[in-house]
Amino acid sequence: MTSANGGSILVTGAAGDIGAIGRHLTAMLLAKGHNVRALVRREDARAEALRMLGAEVVQGDLTDLVSVHRAVEGCARIYFGMSVSAAYLEATVNLAAVARHHGVEAFVNMSQMTVTQMSITETTDSPQHKLHWLAEQSLAWSGLPVVTVRPTVFLESFFLRLAAAGVRDNDELALPLGNSRTSPISAVDVARAVCVILVDPASHIGHVYNLTGFESADLDHYARVFSEVLGRTIGYRNVPLSAWTDSMRELGVPAHLVNHLVAMAELHVQGRYDRMTDDLFKLTGKTPTSMSDFVKLHAAEFTRSEAAAA
Repeated sequence: MTSANGGSILVTGAAGDIGAIGRHLTAMLLAKGHNVRALVRREDARAEALRMLGAEVVQGDLTDLVSVHRAVEGCARIYFGMSVSAAYLEATVNLAAVARHHGVEAFVNMSQMTVTQMSITETTDSPQHKLHWLAEQSLAWSGLPVVTVRPTVFLESFFLRLAAAGVRDNDELALPLGNSRTSPISAVDVARAVCVILVDPASHIGHVYNLTGFESADLDHYARVFSEVLGRTIGYRNVPLSAWTDSMRELGVPAHLVNHLVAMAELHVQGRYDRMTDDLFKLTGKTPTSMSDFVKLHAAEFTRSEAAAA
């Protein structure tokens, strides 16, 4: 399979913001000349931006079968990625059932590396992790031509969404990760790997790829990297998990997401994210984005504006 047999490639979650694999993947596939159908939850500026890139944009909800049929029909290959949600398993099964009905030739499933350490007798305390594990089981039973991608924690999610304000305003990485080591990976790198698979999926069908970042290190090390790049001292502060959890609840973060993040923090402390593989290099021929390069790229978001500092 070197072409999508005349059909488009469906990219779900194409309008995501921070850590948006789908958005980066859409741009990469279009740049390679592929027809891309981008599924979005709502019509907004992000959807219009995808149209400007050249994607066919379809608005819909993966928990609605009518929407899913509209999205899948005419597509030969599918990338399935979805943000943390209590409806994740329902969305997976809906998409798998419709994909099987339409006879797709490749189904790339974005999972999570923790699933690698789960089994029929052991999951984790994260409700989202269990849904990922169940989703992988259902896809295995479906008979679909599945490729599973399991990244570790995302650089964008932890260091832009959860830690940027602390770095910018207080010169500290404030996270409840103890002395743990972690190997965060850039969503752009993950999108690049998925792009390689979707462009020519035949040799990847049935494979599982575990994707890690440039290195596995503790937060003190990453704080030193921030310091070197930003030119000011950034420290790591191990925040009490209970206080961190309370702050998220006060901000109105949904309980399902809070429970997931709490479990991820606890698993970090247990050493479950101290993982390294070379799967990304095998797929793309490129080394993962380093923390140093990531901080350079997003330096403005980690730096107080002159007006705020005055």
